[in-house]
Amino acid sequence: MNATFVSAISIPSYGNETDRLALLDLKSKIIQDPLGIMDSWNDSIHFCHWVGITCNPSSQRVLVLNLKSLELSGSISPSIGNLTYLTEIHLQNNNFHGEIPQEMGRLLQLWRLNLSFNSFGGNIPTNITHCKELAYFLVFGNKVTGSIPVELSSLSEPVYLDFGKSNLTGTIPACIGNFTSMYAFSFGQNNFQGSIPEDLGHLKGLGRFILTDNNLSGIVAPSIYNVSSRYYFTFTQNQLHGNLPPDVGFTLPNLQVFAGVVNELTGPITISLSNCSALQVLDFSHNGLIGSVPETLGSLPKVYRINFENNFLGHGKASDLNFFRSLPNCSVLEVLGMGGNYFAGELPTSIVNLSSYMHIFTISGNFIHGNIPNGIGNLINLILLELANNQLEGNVPKAIGKLHELQLLSLSDNKFSGSIPLSLA
Repeated sequence: MNATFVSAISIPSYGNETDRLALLDLKSKIIQDPLGIMDSWNDSIHFCHWVGITCNPSSQRVLVLNLKSLELSGSISPSIGNLTYLTEIHLQNNNFHGEIPQEMGRLLQLWRLNLSFNSFGGNIPTNITHCKELAYFLVFGNKVTGSIPVELSSLSEPVYLDFGKSNLTGTIPACIGNFTSMYAFSFGQNNFQGSIPEDLGHLKGLGRFILTDNNLSGIVAPSIYNVSSRYYFTFTQNQLHGNLPPDVGFTLPNLQVFAGVVNELTGPITISLSNCSALQVLDFSHNGLIGSVPETLGSLPKVYRINFENNFLGHGKASDLNFFRSLPNCSVLEVLGMGGNYFAGELPTSIVNLSSYMHIFTISGNFIHGNIPNGIGNLINLILLELANNQLEGNVPKAIGKLHELQLLSLSDNKFSGSIPLSLA
């Protein structure tokens, strides 16, 4: 038998045993397995046939570890680093805890790592950045702490980073702007501080941009608004200031979700948003926006949420509510929030022609007068109707009794007269 043939049969044999022992060590760290998944991990069958394991058919080395959504609890053994041929790890939707092992940095062929919706703690291991081919790195919904390692810049070309809903601190690394192939990142629901790096404007293929629920300050740089591929853009609940660019609807024509709730934004609502024909969510409540609501919002056929509550919109004039004329064209509108502004004028009868899908309609805390139109009963799916703190008058229409789904009705601090309709019972 020549040396070449001996080498060819001995290497897979050694590799098989290495992987088998590594998997058994992983099994030993599982403390709860209500579905009995680990029962198959025994020597009665080859480990390539164990539940959650995919091997290379020729080398019989483990390529994929897929244990997602199996109600498993325990920690991850450092032995995972011995599965050196791994390309994918899927552990999401379980109850794994402890730290992410540094030994994962030995998995040089790993390109997909999903640890989302577990209870991992500790820091993101710096060694993970040795996995140069890592393209998908998701740790959403864990308890990891510390900052994003600067070594992240050594990754070749990640396309999706999701570090959302954790306890991360520090600043957002500017080096992320170098990952020109990235199509999505989510750093929301953390404790990041500082400004949004202007370098993120270099990500010309970025579709999802999520920075919600942090402590970010400064402005959103103009370059970040200049990425035409972006369809999901939200930076709600920060301390960001500045204006919405007047041409944002042209530079971001593919927007589906655009939200900056609870910030310190000022300036007007740009008319150019009417160019975003795919827009579904438009929410900039709790800011300092001024001016008029564009009358062109009715040209958004897919929008189901429009919310500008608690701003400084309106001029205290009769024309403030003209934008209602076009809103019946938004045929799938479910949420319309306009409370807490400076709108005046008479409550328009056109509200009775709003989408029958409407669940929430709020316009409390303005200076609106006139009667509630009898056709309000057309909005049969309303769950919440808030008209309080205005100057509405006349009778409360009996038609409100037709709103059988209604759970909250707020009409206080107006000038209504007459009796409360029995239909409300």
